[in-house]
Amino acid sequence: MTAEPPITQLFLGIVACFAALAATIFLVVIPRPPRNALNRDQSTAAPSSLQLTQLASLTTGVVDNLLKSRNLLAGIAGRLEDAGLKIRPAEFVVLTGVGAVLAACVGLVLSGPSIAIVFAVATPALAKVGLGLLTARRRKQFADQLDDTLQLLAGGLRAGHSLLRAIDAVSADSEAPTTEEFTRIINETRLGRDLGEALDDAAIRMQSEDFSWVAQAIAIHREVGGNLATVLDQVGQTIRERNQIRRQVQALSAEGKLSALILMGLPFALGGVLLLISPGYMDPMFQHPIGWVLMGIALVLLLSGGLWLKKVVSFKF
Repeated sequence: MTAEPPITQLFLGIVACFAALAATIFLVVIPRPPRNALNRDQSTAAPSSLQLTQLASLTTGVVDNLLKSRNLLAGIAGRLEDAGLKIRPAEFVVLTGVGAVLAACVGLVLSGPSIAIVFAVATPALAKVGLGLLTARRRKQFADQLDDTLQLLAGGLRAGHSLLRAIDAVSADSEAPTTEEFTRIINETRLGRDLGEALDDAAIRMQSEDFSWVAQAIAIHREVGGNLATVLDQVGQTIRERNQIRRQVQALSAEGKLSALILMGLPFALGGVLLLISPGYMDPMFQHPIGWVLMGIALVLLLSGGLWLKKVVSFKF
């Protein structure tokens, strides 16, 4: 009699997980087949595939209209672009929602409704953190490639090319994300935008102080003239010295960052281990008001300690 409710709960959780996983595959992962009027036999042979495609289009369309009505489409699209993800905002929201359902199902199977709610709420936060990590990695790659970018740009100017032609050559010969940003700069100038504004916006998107120096050097050269290749060489030398100091600082602060990661992740790791080993051991923590108060205090202390550790291992120069 006592074993029947857990078995039913486990069965419902497994069914919900498979349903959410299938919805993810059919709504987002499966590409939309192109319409071909000449190949009508193939289109009529798989009506279920077409119905799933229509359902996916309907879902993403509804989410897209909802984002537009709330003026959230541009913001999400900008974050996805900064992270380097080639996905539409509506598809990202659908993926996040399905991931929240899957996480809730996993929490329901492991412990119960309380953990399911926590997992469902944590999924969008983790998606936002993931976007931030991808954006930071992309900006770091851009900063690491900036030295080679300036060398290519100065070499193109010495070869007799114009500034726009040299930037176009950099966009063709560099690696991502440099090629993506310089291609965007070229496309914006072809549409009539000023080159200085396009360079300044690229520096803001990449949050690169070094590239803002490059944009200022190019803007000064366009006003007063001079040998831009020599100026870029000097800027590149300064950037190389800054990168050398930055790497030394990162090496010296690596131990502190690792300690901070371990201390921040240890409570969650221990909690996950306890949930797996003894699912009912932490039930009083989630079911009693005192447990909620203790978790709130622990969260505040954890955030305070994390901010303090971040302040200790972060250096600006």
